[in-house]
Amino acid sequence: MGELGGLLFGITIWAIPLIFAVTLHEAAHGYAAHACGDDTAYRMGRISLNPLRHIDPFGTIILPGLLLALGGVMFGWAKPVPVNFSRLRHPRRDMVIVAAAGPAMNMGLAILAILAVHLVPVMPEAIRGWFFLNLENAIFFNLLLAVFNMIPIPPLDGGRVAVGILPRPLAWRLARLEKAGMLILIAALFLFPLLGSRIGVDLDVFRWLVQGPVDTIGNALVRALGP
Repeated sequence: MGELGGLLFGITIWAIPLIFAVTLHEAAHGYAAHACGDDTAYRMGRISLNPLRHIDPFGTIILPGLLLALGGVMFGWAKPVPVNFSRLRHPRRDMVIVAAAGPAMNMGLAILAILAVHLVPVMPEAIRGWFFLNLENAIFFNLLLAVFNMIPIPPLDGGRVAVGILPRPLAWRLARLEKAGMLILIAALFLFPLLGSRIGVDLDVFRWLVQGPVDTIGNALVRALGP
């Protein structure tokens, strides 16, 4: 395999599963919102399984490409599907359904990828390794997105689910964190580990909240469904 072939091989085994993981996550939100009475995404053409409808130039292409070039962990996002929660038939209940639809899609895709591993031995030998690595990365990305997005801090899906099921006084307090939610996550996931390394304390919140559950769930699913 030449240098160009090796580059294309590396890009495709990471890009294909990541693009489908993040774009189908958003598509699931749109389908759920439409089923619950909000046609905002439908009117904007976002009710689609076509990944091209959901690609965010920076979050889906540029950032993952930079991370791949730098040898970092691949991560990204798609364009958020617009949801008008006031148009939902039962706003609190349906908000939970719409929010949970994205992580549920990722869990479903991870399960499908694990089941598809059974097909590896019957694939043509020339693409067998490529096919297996795509499935392996699809399992990882989809479980990563499912677990990460269910962290119960708005504006993540888990935060919206929590707002929908908590008693109203607690839900209101949690909902007020939405504007600061991403700053809290960035601090917890990136700044805390740096601080911990300086003071000699393990503050790797990502490993506690995301990597650990991803490994546990992935191992359990592979044991139950894998070859």
